[in-house]
Amino acid sequence: MRIYGVAGWKNAGKTGLMERLVAEITARGFTVSTVKHAHHRFDVDQPGRDSYRHREAGAREVLLSSSNRWALMHELRELDEPTLAQHLSRLEPCDLVLIEGYKRDDHPKIEAHRAETGNPLIAPDDPTVRAVASDVALPDLLIPVFDLDDTMALADFVMREVGLIAADTAKPDITPPRLKNDCFALPPGVSWVPVDDALARLQERLSVVVGTENIAADAGLGRVLAEPVLAARSNPPGANSAVDGYGFAHGATGSGPQLLPLVDGRAAAGVPFAGAVPQGQAIRILTGALLPPGVDTVVLQEDVTLAEGHVAFEGQVRPGANARAAGEDVLAGDMAIEAGRLLRAPEIALAHAIGAPMVQVRKRLRVGVLSTGDEIVASGSTMAAGKTYDANRPMLLSLAESWGYEPVDLGHVTDARDPLRAALDQGAGRADVILTSGGASAGEEDHVSALLSAEGEMKTWRIAIKPGRPLALALWDNVPVFGLPGNPVAALVCTLIFGRPAFSMLAGAGWVTPQGFMVPAAFEKNKKPGRREYLRARMNEDGQVDVFKSEGSGRISGLSWAGGLVELGDAAQQISRGDLVRYYPYASFGI
Repeated sequence: MRIYGVAGWKNAGKTGLMERLVAEITARGFTVSTVKHAHHRFDVDQPGRDSYRHREAGAREVLLSSSNRWALMHELRELDEPTLAQHLSRLEPCDLVLIEGYKRDDHPKIEAHRAETGNPLIAPDDPTVRAVASDVALPDLLIPVFDLDDTMALADFVMREVGLIAADTAKPDITPPRLKNDCFALPPGVSWVPVDDALARLQERLSVVVGTENIAADAGLGRVLAEPVLAARSNPPGANSAVDGYGFAHGATGSGPQLLPLVDGRAAAGVPFAGAVPQGQAIRILTGALLPPGVDTVVLQEDVTLAEGHVAFEGQVRPGANARAAGEDVLAGDMAIEAGRLLRAPEIALAHAIGAPMVQVRKRLRVGVLSTGDEIVASGSTMAAGKTYDANRPMLLSLAESWGYEPVDLGHVTDARDPLRAALDQGAGRADVILTSGGASAGEEDHVSALLSAEGEMKTWRIAIKPGRPLALALWDNVPVFGLPGNPVAALVCTLIFGRPAFSMLAGAGWVTPQGFMVPAAFEKNKKPGRREYLRARMNEDGQVDVFKSEGSGRISGLSWAGGLVELGDAAQQISRGDLVRYYPYASFGI
Protein backbone atom coordinates (compact mmCIF):
# COMPACT_ATOMS: atom_id res chain seq x y z
CA MET A 1 0.00 0.00 0.00
CA ARG A 2 1.37 3.42 -0.99
CA ILE A 3 1.07 5.90 1.89
CA TYR A 4 2.21 9.50 2.34
CA GLY A 5 1.56 11.92 5.14
CA VAL A 6 0.86 15.59 5.69
CA ALA A 7 2.04 16.69 9.13
CA GLY A 8 2.43 20.02 10.91
CA TRP A 9 1.47 22.02 13.94
CA LYS A 10 -2.01 23.42 14.55
CA ASN A 11 -3.18 25.97 11.92
CA ALA A 12 -0.24 25.10 9.64
CA GLY A 13 -2.55 24.43 6.68
CA LYS A 14 -2.58 20.62 6.81
CA THR A 15 -6.26 20.10 6.00
CA GLY A 16 -6.27 22.62 3.15
CA LEU A 17 -3.21 20.96 1.64
CA MET A 18 -4.80 17.51 2.04
CA GLU A 19 -7.95 18.74 0.33
CA ARG A 20 -6.01 20.12 -2.65
CA LEU A 21 -3.78 17.05 -2.97
CA VAL A 22 -6.77 14.69 -2.99
CA ALA A 23 -8.51 16.77 -5.67
CA GLU A 24 -5.35 17.07 -7.82
CA ILE A 25 -4.32 13.40 -7.67
CA THR A 26 -7.83 12.01 -8.20
CA ALA A 27 -8.24 14.39 -11.15
CA ARG A 28 -5.22 12.64 -12.69
CA GLY A 29 -7.05 9.31 -12.67
CA PHE A 30 -5.82 7.74 -9.40
CA THR A 31 -7.85 6.49 -6.45
CA VAL A 32 -7.05 8.15 -3.12
CA SER A 33 -8.16 7.31 0.41
CA THR A 34 -7.36 9.36 3.51
CA VAL A 35 -6.76 8.82 7.21
CA LYS A 36 -7.25 11.77 9.56
CA HIS A 37 -6.08 11.81 13.19
CA ALA A 38 -8.67 13.99 14.91
CA HIS A 39 -8.23 16.16 17.97
CA HIS A 40 -8.81 14.39 21.27
CA ARG A 41 -12.08 16.25 21.95
CA PHE A 42 -13.49 15.45 18.51
CA ASP A 43 -16.19 12.81 18.16
CA VAL A 44 -17.50 11.22 14.99
CA ASP A 45 -21.03 11.12 16.34
CA GLN A 46 -23.29 13.73 17.93
CA PRO A 47 -25.81 13.54 20.79
CA GLY A 48 -29.37 13.21 19.60
CA ARG A 49 -28.54 11.19 16.51
CA ASP A 50 -30.06 7.73 16.20
CA SER A 51 -26.59 6.25 15.88
CA TYR A 52 -25.56 8.03 19.10
CA ARG A 53 -28.51 6.47 20.90
CA HIS A 54 -27.49 3.04 19.64
CA ARG A 55 -23.98 3.51 20.98
CA GLU A 56 -25.19 4.85 24.32
CA ALA A 57 -27.38 1.80 24.66
CA GLY A 58 -24.24 -0.36 24.57
CA ALA A 59 -23.76 -1.39 20.92
CA ARG A 60 -20.12 -2.35 20.30
CA GLU A 61 -20.29 -1.40 16.60
CA VAL A 62 -22.76 0.82 14.75
CA LEU A 63 -22.86 0.75 10.95
CA LEU A 64 -24.56 3.86 9.63
CA SER A 65 -25.70 3.65 6.01
CA SER A 66 -27.45 5.89 3.49
CA SER A 67 -27.71 6.19 -0.27
CA ASN A 68 -24.65 8.50 -0.20
CA ARG A 69 -22.17 6.65 2.03
CA TRP A 70 -21.77 4.24 4.92
CA ALA A 71 -19.61 4.44 8.05
CA LEU A 72 -18.71 1.88 10.68
CA MET A 73 -18.24 3.23 14.22
CA HIS A 74 -16.42 0.99 16.69
CA GLU A 75 -16.61 1.70 20.42
CA LEU A 76 -13.19 1.66 22.09
CA ARG A 77 -14.58 2.03 25.61
CA GLU A 78 -11.63 0.81 27.73
CA LEU A 79 -9.49 -0.30 24.77
CA ASP A 80 -6.40 1.49 23.51
CA GLU A 81 -6.69 3.66 20.43
CA PRO A 82 -5.79 1.57 17.35
CA THR A 83 -2.47 2.22 15.68
CA LEU A 84 -2.13 3.79 12.25
CA ALA A 85 -1.11 0.39 10.83
CA GLN A 86 -4.33 -1.16 12.19
CA HIS A 87 -6.41 1.58 10.58
CA LEU A 88 -4.62 1.17 7.26
CA SER A 89 -5.39 -2.55 7.23
CA ARG A 90 -9.11 -1.73 7.25
CA LEU A 91 -8.99 0.28 3.99
CA GLU A 92 -9.88 -1.19 0.64
CA PRO A 93 -7.12 -1.27 -2.03
CA CYS A 94 -6.42 2.07 -3.70
CA ASP A 95 -3.56 3.83 -5.47
CA LEU A 96 -2.57 6.08 -2.56
CA VAL A 97 -3.50 6.71 1.07
CA LEU A 98 -2.86 10.26 2.30
CA ILE A 99 -2.50 10.61 6.06
CA GLU A 100 -3.19 13.82 7.97
CA GLY A 101 -1.56 13.97 11.37
CA TYR A 102 0.26 11.02 12.96
CA LYS A 103 3.42 13.12 12.81
CA ARG A 104 5.29 10.77 15.14
CA ASP A 105 4.75 7.69 12.93
CA ASP A 106 7.56 6.66 10.59
CA HIS A 107 5.84 6.99 7.18
CA PRO A 108 7.17 9.64 4.71
CA LYS A 109 5.58 13.07 5.08
CA ILE A 110 5.34 16.61 3.81
CA GLU A 111 5.31 19.20 6.57
CA ALA A 112 2.80 22.03 6.18
CA HIS A 113 4.15 25.26 7.61
CA ARG A 114 2.83 28.79 8.08
CA ALA A 115 5.24 31.37 9.48
CA GLU A 116 2.45 33.34 11.21
CA THR A 117 1.84 30.53 13.72
CA GLY A 118 5.33 30.97 15.15
CA ASN A 119 5.74 27.20 15.52
CA PRO A 120 9.15 25.64 14.92
CA LEU A 121 9.70 23.29 11.99
CA ILE A 122 9.44 19.55 12.55
CA ALA A 123 11.69 18.83 9.56
CA PRO A 124 15.19 19.42 11.00
CA ASP A 125 14.63 16.81 13.73
CA ASP A 126 12.53 14.27 11.82
CA PRO A 127 14.06 12.29 8.91
CA THR A 128 10.60 11.09 7.83
CA VAL A 129 9.76 14.64 6.68
CA ARG A 130 10.85 14.59 3.00
CA ALA A 131 9.77 18.11 2.04
CA VAL A 132 8.20 21.27 3.45
CA ALA A 133 5.24 23.21 2.04
CA SER A 134 5.57 26.72 3.41
CA ASP A 135 4.19 30.21 2.87
CA VAL A 136 7.70 31.69 3.27
CA ALA A 137 11.12 30.90 1.79
CA LEU A 138 13.27 28.50 3.85
CA PRO A 139 16.69 28.65 2.17
CA ASP A 140 18.60 26.84 4.93
CA LEU A 141 16.71 23.55 4.73
CA LEU A 142 18.47 20.59 3.12
CA ILE A 143 15.23 19.07 1.81
CA PRO A 144 12.91 20.38 -0.94
CA VAL A 145 10.79 23.42 -0.03
CA PHE A 146 7.59 24.14 -1.98
CA ASP A 147 5.16 27.01 -1.97
CA LEU A 148 2.29 25.93 0.26
CA ASP A 149 -0.18 26.78 -2.53
CA ASP A 150 1.74 25.08 -5.39
CA THR A 151 -0.56 22.07 -5.47
CA MET A 152 0.61 20.68 -8.81
CA ALA A 153 4.29 20.65 -7.80
CA LEU A 154 3.47 19.09 -4.43
CA ALA A 155 1.30 16.42 -6.09
CA ASP A 156 4.10 15.65 -8.56
CA PHE A 157 6.55 15.30 -5.66
CA VAL A 158 4.32 12.91 -3.69
CA MET A 159 3.45 10.84 -6.76
CA ARG A 160 7.11 10.47 -7.72
CA GLU A 161 8.00 9.56 -4.13
CA VAL A 162 5.49 6.69 -4.04
CA GLY A 163 6.07 5.57 -7.63
CA LEU A 164 2.74 6.61 -9.19
CA ILE A 165 4.69 8.54 -11.82
CA ALA A 166 8.25 7.98 -12.99
CA ALA A 167 10.96 9.80 -11.09
CA ASP A 168 12.19 11.41 -14.30
CA THR A 169 8.80 12.70 -15.45
CA ALA A 170 9.86 16.32 -14.91
CA LYS A 171 12.56 16.89 -17.51
CA PRO A 172 14.58 19.92 -18.47
CA ASP A 173 13.34 22.14 -21.25
CA ILE A 174 15.96 21.41 -23.92
CA THR A 175 15.66 22.88 -27.39
CA PRO A 176 17.23 20.83 -30.20
CA PRO A 177 19.95 22.40 -32.35
CA ARG A 178 19.00 24.43 -35.41
CA LEU A 179 19.14 22.93 -38.88
CA LYS A 180 22.46 22.78 -40.68
CA ASN A 181 23.22 25.50 -43.19
CA ASP A 182 23.47 23.00 -46.05
CA CYS A 183 20.21 21.17 -45.35
CA PHE A 184 18.55 22.52 -48.51
CA ALA A 185 21.57 22.18 -50.81
CA LEU A 186 21.01 20.32 -54.11
CA PRO A 187 23.61 18.08 -55.76
CA PRO A 188 25.81 19.82 -58.37
CA GLY A 189 24.20 20.12 -61.80
CA VAL A 190 20.63 19.55 -60.56
CA SER A 191 18.09 22.24 -61.47
CA TRP A 192 14.66 20.66 -61.94
CA VAL A 193 13.72 18.45 -59.00
CA PRO A 194 11.06 15.75 -59.35
CA VAL A 195 8.43 15.81 -56.58
CA ASP A 196 9.46 12.44 -55.11
CA ASP A 197 13.14 13.49 -55.00
CA ALA A 198 12.25 16.78 -53.32
CA LEU A 199 10.18 14.98 -50.68
CA ALA A 200 12.91 12.42 -50.07
CA ARG A 201 15.53 15.15 -49.59
CA LEU A 202 13.33 17.04 -47.15
CA GLN A 203 12.63 13.88 -45.16
CA GLU A 204 16.34 13.07 -44.98
CA ARG A 205 17.58 16.53 -43.99
CA LEU A 206 14.94 17.93 -41.65
CA SER A 207 14.93 17.30 -37.90
CA VAL A 208 13.10 18.39 -34.76
CA VAL A 209 13.52 22.09 -33.89
CA VAL A 210 11.17 22.45 -30.89
CA GLY A 211 11.75 21.77 -27.20
CA THR A 212 9.62 19.78 -24.76
CA GLU A 213 7.33 20.47 -21.81
CA ASN A 214 5.40 18.49 -19.24
CA ILE A 215 1.61 19.04 -19.37
CA ALA A 216 -1.62 17.46 -18.20
CA ALA A 217 -2.91 14.90 -20.70
CA ASP A 218 -6.24 16.77 -20.65
CA ALA A 219 -4.48 19.71 -22.30
CA GLY A 220 -2.67 17.54 -24.84
CA LEU A 221 -5.14 17.49 -27.73
CA GLY A 222 -3.18 17.96 -30.96
CA ARG A 223 0.21 17.85 -29.22
CA VAL A 224 3.10 15.56 -30.20
CA LEU A 225 4.42 13.12 -27.60
CA ALA A 226 8.11 13.71 -26.91
CA GLU A 227 8.51 10.54 -24.85
CA PRO A 228 6.63 7.23 -24.65
CA VAL A 229 3.75 6.98 -22.19
CA LEU A 230 4.26 4.08 -19.79
CA ALA A 231 1.44 2.43 -17.87
CA ALA A 232 1.55 3.32 -14.16
CA ARG A 233 -0.94 0.51 -13.59
CA SER A 234 -2.62 -2.19 -15.64
CA ASN A 235 -5.80 -1.68 -17.58
CA PRO A 236 -8.06 -3.07 -16.35
CA PRO A 237 -6.39 -2.98 -12.91
CA GLY A 238 -8.24 -6.10 -11.77
CA ALA A 239 -10.11 -9.04 -13.28
CA ASN A 240 -13.72 -8.00 -13.76
CA SER A 241 -17.02 -8.94 -15.34
CA ALA A 242 -17.82 -7.91 -18.91
CA VAL A 243 -21.58 -8.38 -18.44
CA ASP A 244 -24.40 -8.36 -15.93
CA GLY A 245 -24.80 -11.94 -14.82
CA TYR A 246 -23.71 -14.58 -12.32
CA GLY A 247 -20.14 -15.55 -11.50
CA PHE A 248 -18.72 -18.87 -10.35
CA ALA A 249 -15.66 -21.10 -10.56
CA HIS A 250 -15.69 -22.90 -13.90
CA GLY A 251 -14.15 -26.00 -12.36
CA ALA A 252 -17.32 -26.57 -10.32
CA THR A 253 -19.52 -26.87 -13.43
CA GLY A 254 -19.87 -29.32 -16.26
CA SER A 255 -22.11 -30.05 -19.24
CA GLY A 256 -25.88 -30.16 -19.18
CA PRO A 257 -28.18 -28.34 -16.75
CA GLN A 258 -26.34 -26.60 -13.88
CA LEU A 259 -27.83 -25.52 -10.54
CA LEU A 260 -25.75 -23.46 -8.14
CA PRO A 261 -26.75 -21.87 -4.81
CA LEU A 262 -26.29 -18.09 -4.63
CA VAL A 263 -24.16 -16.50 -1.92
CA ASP A 264 -25.67 -13.63 0.02
CA GLY A 265 -24.59 -10.32 -1.53
CA ARG A 266 -23.42 -9.14 -4.90
CA ALA A 267 -20.43 -7.58 -6.70
CA ALA A 268 -20.90 -4.23 -8.46
CA ALA A 269 -18.57 -1.77 -10.18
CA GLY A 270 -16.83 0.21 -7.45
CA VAL A 271 -18.45 -1.93 -4.70
CA PRO A 272 -16.60 -5.26 -4.65
CA PHE A 273 -17.87 -8.32 -2.80
CA ALA A 274 -16.14 -8.44 0.59
CA GLY A 275 -15.56 -12.18 0.77
CA ALA A 276 -14.79 -15.21 -1.38
CA VAL A 277 -17.29 -17.34 -3.31
CA PRO A 278 -17.10 -20.98 -2.19
CA GLN A 279 -16.54 -23.68 -4.81
CA GLY A 280 -19.85 -24.80 -6.27
CA GLN A 281 -21.67 -21.54 -5.49
CA ALA A 282 -22.42 -18.44 -7.58
CA ILE A 283 -22.77 -14.70 -7.00
CA ARG A 284 -24.75 -11.93 -8.62
CA ILE A 285 -22.22 -9.75 -10.47
CA LEU A 286 -22.65 -6.58 -12.52
CA THR A 287 -20.69 -5.19 -15.45
CA GLY A 288 -17.29 -3.83 -14.42
CA ALA A 289 -17.34 -5.42 -10.95
CA LEU A 290 -14.13 -7.05 -9.71
CA LEU A 291 -14.29 -10.85 -9.79
CA PRO A 292 -14.31 -12.02 -6.16
CA PRO A 293 -11.94 -14.80 -5.12
CA GLY A 294 -13.45 -18.08 -6.29
CA VAL A 295 -14.94 -16.61 -9.50
CA ASP A 296 -13.35 -16.96 -12.95
CA THR A 297 -16.38 -17.29 -15.24
CA VAL A 298 -19.60 -15.31 -15.70
CA VAL A 299 -22.84 -16.41 -17.34
CA LEU A 300 -25.19 -13.80 -18.86
CA GLN A 301 -28.26 -12.93 -16.81
CA GLU A 302 -30.36 -13.55 -19.93
CA ASP A 303 -29.19 -17.18 -19.95
CA VAL A 304 -30.19 -18.12 -16.40
CA THR A 305 -33.26 -18.93 -14.35
CA LEU A 306 -33.52 -17.85 -10.71
CA ALA A 307 -35.52 -19.67 -8.08
CA GLU A 308 -35.33 -20.12 -4.31
CA GLY A 309 -31.82 -18.75 -3.91
CA HIS A 310 -30.36 -20.74 -6.77
CA VAL A 311 -29.31 -19.97 -10.33
CA ALA A 312 -29.82 -22.46 -13.16
CA PHE A 313 -28.21 -22.41 -16.59
CA GLU A 314 -27.21 -24.75 -19.38
CA GLY A 315 -23.62 -26.02 -19.45
CA GLN A 316 -21.00 -26.33 -20.66
CA VAL A 317 -19.94 -22.70 -20.31
CA ARG A 318 -16.57 -21.74 -21.80
CA PRO A 319 -13.86 -21.23 -19.13
CA GLY A 320 -13.36 -17.52 -18.46
CA ALA A 321 -16.50 -16.56 -20.37
CA ASN A 322 -17.53 -12.91 -20.00
CA ALA A 323 -14.58 -12.20 -17.70
CA ARG A 324 -11.88 -9.64 -18.40
CA ALA A 325 -8.39 -10.48 -17.18
CA ALA A 326 -6.37 -7.91 -15.24
CA GLY A 327 -4.06 -6.12 -17.66
CA GLU A 328 -5.57 -7.74 -20.75
CA ASP A 329 -5.50 -4.32 -22.43
CA VAL A 330 -2.23 -2.88 -21.07
CA LEU A 331 0.08 -4.21 -18.36
CA ALA A 332 1.69 -1.95 -15.77
CA GLY A 333 5.11 -0.85 -16.99
CA ASP A 334 4.30 -1.43 -20.67
CA MET A 335 4.68 1.31 -23.28
CA ALA A 336 1.12 2.30 -24.08
CA ILE A 337 1.72 5.19 -26.51
CA GLU A 338 4.95 5.66 -28.44
CA ALA A 339 6.86 8.92 -28.80
CA GLY A 340 6.02 10.97 -31.87
CA ARG A 341 2.31 10.17 -31.75
CA LEU A 342 -0.18 12.98 -32.13
CA LEU A 343 -2.47 13.07 -29.10
CA ARG A 344 -6.13 12.69 -30.03
CA ALA A 345 -9.12 11.93 -27.83
CA PRO A 346 -8.37 8.14 -27.89
CA GLU A 347 -4.77 8.68 -26.72
CA ILE A 348 -5.93 11.02 -23.95
CA ALA A 349 -8.43 8.40 -22.78
CA LEU A 350 -5.73 5.71 -22.78
CA ALA A 351 -3.29 7.91 -20.86
CA HIS A 352 -5.84 8.44 -18.09
CA ALA A 353 -6.86 4.77 -18.04
CA ILE A 354 -3.28 3.66 -17.32
CA GLY A 355 -2.57 6.33 -14.71
CA ALA A 356 -0.55 8.76 -16.84
CA PRO A 357 -2.38 12.07 -16.37
CA MET A 358 0.84 14.02 -17.12
CA VAL A 359 2.67 13.62 -20.44
CA GLN A 360 5.90 14.90 -21.98
CA VAL A 361 5.12 16.67 -25.27
CA ARG A 362 6.85 18.76 -27.87
CA LYS A 363 6.23 22.46 -27.70
CA ARG A 364 3.96 23.65 -30.48
CA LEU A 365 5.76 24.41 -33.71
CA ARG A 366 5.46 28.15 -34.36
CA VAL A 367 4.64 28.75 -38.03
CA GLY A 368 5.22 32.32 -39.16
CA VAL A 369 3.36 33.55 -42.27
CA LEU A 370 4.48 36.61 -44.25
CA SER A 371 2.79 38.08 -47.33
CA THR A 372 4.81 40.14 -49.82
CA GLY A 373 4.04 42.32 -52.81
CA ASP A 374 3.18 45.93 -53.67
CA GLU A 375 -0.17 44.83 -55.07
CA ILE A 376 -1.27 43.00 -51.90
CA VAL A 377 -3.70 44.80 -49.54
CA ALA A 378 -6.01 43.80 -46.72
CA SER A 379 -9.36 42.42 -47.76
CA GLY A 380 -11.97 45.18 -48.17
CA SER A 381 -9.46 48.02 -47.75
CA THR A 382 -9.89 49.32 -51.31
CA MET A 383 -11.88 48.69 -54.48
CA ALA A 384 -8.99 49.61 -56.82
CA ALA A 385 -8.64 47.06 -59.62
CA GLY A 386 -4.86 47.19 -59.44
CA LYS A 387 -4.81 45.84 -55.91
CA THR A 388 -5.19 42.21 -54.80
CA TYR A 389 -6.79 41.22 -51.54
CA ASP A 390 -4.47 39.14 -49.33
CA ALA A 391 -5.90 35.61 -49.41
CA ASN A 392 -2.68 33.67 -48.81
CA ARG A 393 -1.86 34.88 -45.32
CA PRO A 394 -5.23 34.04 -43.70
CA MET A 395 -5.30 30.76 -45.64
CA LEU A 396 -1.84 29.68 -44.47
CA LEU A 397 -2.36 30.85 -40.87
CA SER A 398 -5.59 28.89 -40.58
CA LEU A 399 -3.91 25.88 -42.20
CA ALA A 400 -1.12 25.95 -39.63
CA GLU A 401 -3.66 26.19 -36.81
CA SER A 402 -5.69 23.28 -38.20
CA TRP A 403 -2.54 21.13 -38.05
CA GLY A 404 -2.10 21.90 -34.36
CA TYR A 405 0.71 24.44 -34.74
CA GLU A 406 0.90 27.93 -33.33
CA PRO A 407 0.21 30.42 -36.15
CA VAL A 408 2.37 33.56 -36.03
CA ASP A 409 1.11 36.43 -38.19
CA LEU A 410 4.15 38.27 -39.58
CA GLY A 411 1.98 40.66 -41.56
CA HIS A 412 2.59 42.02 -45.06
CA VAL A 413 5.55 43.85 -46.59
CA THR A 414 5.97 45.62 -49.90
CA ASP A 415 8.52 44.73 -52.57
CA ALA A 416 11.49 46.39 -50.90
CA ARG A 417 14.59 44.90 -49.24
CA ASP A 418 14.62 46.81 -45.96
CA PRO A 419 11.07 46.04 -44.77
CA LEU A 420 11.44 42.44 -45.97
CA ARG A 421 14.71 42.05 -44.06
CA ALA A 422 13.11 43.49 -40.93
CA ALA A 423 10.12 41.15 -41.25
CA LEU A 424 12.39 38.10 -41.63
CA ASP A 425 14.47 39.19 -38.65
CA GLN A 426 11.31 39.53 -36.58
CA GLY A 427 10.02 36.18 -37.86
CA ALA A 428 13.25 34.39 -36.95
CA GLY A 429 12.78 35.53 -33.38
CA ARG A 430 9.10 34.62 -33.14
CA ALA A 431 8.74 31.47 -35.26
CA ASP A 432 10.35 28.05 -35.76
CA VAL A 433 9.60 28.03 -39.49
CA ILE A 434 8.54 30.82 -41.87
CA LEU A 435 6.20 30.68 -44.86
CA THR A 436 6.37 33.53 -47.35
CA SER A 437 4.11 33.94 -50.34
CA GLY A 438 5.14 35.78 -53.49
CA GLY A 439 8.55 36.87 -54.74
CA ALA A 440 9.97 33.33 -54.90
CA SER A 441 10.90 33.35 -58.61
CA ALA A 442 13.92 34.99 -60.24
CA GLY A 443 12.31 38.14 -61.70
CA GLU A 444 13.40 41.68 -60.99
CA GLU A 445 10.59 42.20 -58.46
CA ASP A 446 11.12 38.85 -56.73
CA HIS A 447 12.74 40.35 -53.65
CA VAL A 448 12.19 37.33 -51.39
CA SER A 449 14.44 35.05 -53.42
CA ALA A 450 16.92 37.88 -54.04
CA LEU A 451 17.26 38.78 -50.35
CA LEU A 452 17.46 35.17 -49.23
CA SER A 453 20.19 34.55 -51.81
CA ALA A 454 22.19 37.64 -50.85
CA GLU A 455 21.92 37.51 -47.05
CA GLY A 456 20.53 34.11 -46.09
CA GLU A 457 21.20 30.51 -47.04
CA MET A 458 19.06 30.31 -50.18
CA LYS A 459 18.47 27.19 -52.26
CA THR A 460 15.86 27.70 -54.96
CA TRP A 461 14.27 24.39 -55.83
CA ARG A 462 12.58 24.45 -59.21
CA ILE A 463 10.13 21.67 -58.47
CA ALA A 464 8.67 19.76 -61.40
CA ILE A 465 5.14 20.40 -60.17
CA LYS A 466 2.02 22.13 -61.48
CA PRO A 467 0.78 24.39 -60.01
CA GLY A 468 3.89 25.63 -58.22
CA ARG A 469 7.36 25.11 -59.64
CA PRO A 470 9.38 27.83 -57.86
CA LEU A 471 9.84 26.83 -54.21
CA ALA A 472 12.45 28.85 -52.35
CA LEU A 473 13.98 26.88 -49.49
CA ALA A 474 16.31 28.85 -47.27
CA LEU A 475 17.61 29.48 -43.78
CA TRP A 476 17.33 32.93 -42.24
CA ASP A 477 19.22 33.15 -38.97
CA ASN A 478 19.06 29.33 -38.92
CA VAL A 479 15.25 29.35 -39.18
CA PRO A 480 13.89 27.42 -42.20
CA VAL A 481 12.02 29.54 -44.74
CA PHE A 482 9.63 28.12 -47.34
CA GLY A 483 9.18 30.68 -50.10
CA LEU A 484 5.85 29.85 -51.75
CA PRO A 485 4.46 31.06 -55.08
CA GLY A 486 2.14 34.05 -54.88
CA ASN A 487 -0.83 32.44 -56.60
CA PRO A 488 -3.16 31.06 -53.89
CA VAL A 489 -3.79 27.70 -55.60
CA ALA A 490 -0.06 27.08 -56.06
CA ALA A 491 0.64 28.29 -52.50
CA LEU A 492 -1.88 25.85 -51.03
CA VAL A 493 -0.78 22.89 -53.17
CA CYS A 494 2.90 23.43 -52.32
CA THR A 495 2.07 23.75 -48.63
CA LEU A 496 0.01 20.54 -48.64
CA ILE A 497 2.57 18.54 -50.61
CA PHE A 498 5.80 19.88 -49.11
CA GLY A 499 4.95 22.00 -46.07
CA ARG A 500 2.80 19.51 -44.18
CA PRO A 501 5.34 16.63 -44.02
CA ALA A 502 8.21 19.07 -43.46
CA PHE A 503 6.41 20.78 -40.56
CA SER A 504 5.59 17.40 -39.06
CA MET A 505 9.30 16.53 -39.03
CA LEU A 506 10.20 19.89 -37.47
CA ALA A 507 7.47 19.42 -34.84
CA GLY A 508 8.71 15.96 -33.77
CA ALA A 509 5.87 13.87 -35.22
CA GLY A 510 7.93 12.35 -38.03
CA TRP A 511 7.25 12.32 -41.74
CA VAL A 512 3.60 12.06 -42.80
CA THR A 513 2.41 10.76 -46.16
CA PRO A 514 -1.14 11.47 -47.37
CA GLN A 515 -3.39 8.50 -48.12
CA GLY A 516 -4.59 8.46 -51.72
CA PHE A 517 -7.28 6.33 -53.37
CA MET A 518 -7.67 5.05 -56.93
CA VAL A 519 -11.09 6.11 -58.25
CA PRO A 520 -12.64 6.35 -61.75
CA ALA A 521 -12.20 9.65 -63.56
CA ALA A 522 -15.27 11.65 -64.60
CA PHE A 523 -13.10 13.80 -66.88
CA GLU A 524 -10.77 13.61 -69.88
CA LYS A 525 -7.28 15.07 -70.08
CA ASN A 526 -4.19 14.89 -72.23
CA LYS A 527 -1.30 15.46 -69.80
CA LYS A 528 2.14 16.47 -71.06
CA PRO A 529 5.30 14.88 -69.65
CA GLY A 530 7.79 16.59 -67.32
CA ARG A 531 5.81 17.79 -64.32
CA ARG A 532 3.56 16.22 -61.70
CA GLU A 533 0.15 17.84 -61.73
CA TYR A 534 -2.40 18.35 -58.99
CA LEU A 535 -5.97 19.12 -60.06
CA ARG A 536 -8.68 20.50 -57.82
CA ALA A 537 -11.23 17.72 -57.64
CA ARG A 538 -14.19 16.25 -55.80
CA MET A 539 -16.17 13.02 -55.78
CA ASN A 540 -19.55 12.94 -57.51
CA GLU A 541 -22.63 10.94 -56.55
CA ASP A 542 -21.60 8.09 -58.88
CA GLY A 543 -18.34 7.48 -57.04
CA GLN A 544 -16.24 9.13 -59.74
CA VAL A 545 -13.97 12.13 -59.41
CA ASP A 546 -14.64 15.43 -61.21
CA VAL A 547 -12.07 18.19 -61.70
CA PHE A 548 -12.56 21.94 -61.57
CA LYS A 549 -13.41 23.62 -64.86
CA SER A 550 -10.17 25.65 -64.94
CA GLU A 551 -6.58 24.85 -64.03
CA GLY A 552 -5.67 28.53 -63.52
CA SER A 553 -3.73 28.93 -60.27
CA GLY A 554 -5.49 32.21 -59.50
CA ARG A 555 -8.96 30.62 -59.45
CA ILE A 556 -9.40 30.45 -55.68
CA SER A 557 -13.05 29.39 -55.98
CA GLY A 558 -11.78 26.03 -57.20
CA LEU A 559 -10.11 25.39 -53.84
CA SER A 560 -13.45 25.87 -52.08
CA TRP A 561 -15.34 23.87 -54.73
CA ALA A 562 -12.96 20.94 -54.39
CA GLY A 563 -12.91 18.19 -51.78
CA GLY A 564 -9.34 17.21 -52.54
CA LEU A 565 -6.71 16.85 -55.25
CA VAL A 566 -6.20 14.46 -58.17
CA GLU A 567 -2.53 13.60 -58.68
CA LEU A 568 -1.23 12.92 -62.18
CA GLY A 569 2.26 11.40 -62.43
CA ASP A 570 5.39 12.88 -63.98
CA ALA A 571 5.02 11.04 -67.29
CA ALA A 572 2.62 11.82 -70.15
CA GLN A 573 -0.91 10.50 -69.66
CA GLN A 574 -4.02 10.23 -71.78
CA ILE A 575 -6.93 10.05 -69.35
CA SER A 576 -10.37 8.96 -70.49
CA ARG A 577 -13.58 8.78 -68.49
CA GLY A 578 -13.57 5.71 -66.28
CA ASP A 579 -9.78 5.46 -66.06
CA LEU A 580 -8.47 5.09 -62.53
CA VAL A 581 -6.71 8.15 -61.11
CA ARG A 582 -5.24 8.81 -57.68
CA TYR A 583 -7.43 11.06 -55.52
CA TYR A 584 -6.35 12.65 -52.22
CA PRO A 585 -9.27 13.96 -50.12
CA TYR A 586 -8.48 17.13 -48.20
CA ALA A 587 -8.77 15.00 -45.06
CA SER A 588 -5.66 13.08 -46.19
CA PHE A 589 -3.77 16.35 -45.78
CA GLY A 590 -5.22 16.93 -42.31
CA ILE A 591 -7.77 19.57 -43.38
